[in-house]
Amino acid sequence: MSIVELDSKGRLTLPKEVRTSLGMTGKVLTINAGDHVKVIPLPSDPVRFLNGVLDIKRPFKELRREAEVLAEKETKGRSGG
Repeated sequence: MSIVELDSKGRLTLPKEVRTSLGMTGKVLTINAGDHVKVIPLPSDPVRFLNGVLDIKRPFKELRREAEVLAEKETKGRSGG
């Protein structure tokens, strides 16, 4: 845990040990979480980072139809029918 101070322009410097431990090298996402701010490191190459995440062997049309069936079931369940 570290306490850092904002400079005159409202910027802060994250301690090196924090940046290093999180692999922070470039951009970060900041989220206003009400009473605090979340800082999430973004990968330098998001496409390479996501490579293999969507390794789906089934055709898109099949996946879409499955999603449509599930949505229909959910809608019928909510309406009581």
